[in-house]
Amino acid sequence: MKTNYEIRYAAHPEDAKSYDTARLRRDFLIEKVFTADEVNMVYSMYDRMVVGGAMPVAETLRLEAIDPLKAPFFLTRREMGIYNVGGPGVVKAGDAVFELGCKEALYLGSGDREVTFASKDAGNPAKFYFNSLTAHRNYPDKKVTKADAVVAHMGSLEGSNDRNINKMLVNQVLPTCQLQMGMTELLPGSVWNTMPAHVHSRRMEAYFYFEVPEDQAVCHFMGEVDETRHIWMKGDQAVLSPEWSIHSAAATHNYTFIWGMGGENLDYGDQDFSKITDLK
Repeated sequence: MKTNYEIRYAAHPEDAKSYDTARLRRDFLIEKVFTADEVNMVYSMYDRMVVGGAMPVAETLRLEAIDPLKAPFFLTRREMGIYNVGGPGVVKAGDAVFELGCKEALYLGSGDREVTFASKDAGNPAKFYFNSLTAHRNYPDKKVTKADAVVAHMGSLEGSNDRNINKMLVNQVLPTCQLQMGMTELLPGSVWNTMPAHVHSRRMEAYFYFEVPEDQAVCHFMGEVDETRHIWMKGDQAVLSPEWSIHSAAATHNYTFIWGMGGENLDYGDQDFSKITDLK
């Protein structure tokens, strides 16, 4: 197995206004989330969130404590949310064993223990997408399925944003320190997510887009309300959203995305919406 990581530094919104396409993609887009028998991570300075993916095929993968953590185990001072977006898989955390099917999630609280990822079928490997944030205390590990989620149906087909928001690793379902994660599924015929756009200055966010056909693409929008930018993305890619930035997208096909948030506020409703007509 192999572990790859990189560090991404935070940007001031005044500086981000001058970024060209290459710089926007370099600083915010995470192009390679999954590689066979590798663990890929980005350590972001936005609330020190780690965004990554593990794709075990021929071997079991370990969650290694990368050097920036300066800790004996990855979860020594961190919590983690994991979504399986591939075939059936198994996550082991210490002595606990969790089987995850596609679109099932797992919360892991902080504490010294080894974490491993495995697939049940190498021909249909699991793909574990994860977000991790610093944690001030330990909360119990817990598997969460869509049946456990708080589901909000929003939008309409007429508005091209008919969608189900599955709030799964949120404080209405289980206790966490600061991590909040969920999965939004757009219905056929809908392409817009999170519209009207909003910001929430007390927390950052990461988006992971999947179930995007290979010949289709997602256009992710970011930036300040009056100074927006866009990043074209493919399926199985993630993007970082600073606390000062909107985060929304439209695609050439319906899709699913996983959102993960970290900061000092656990209230999902803490959003400052902007009018669609105010976006520039």
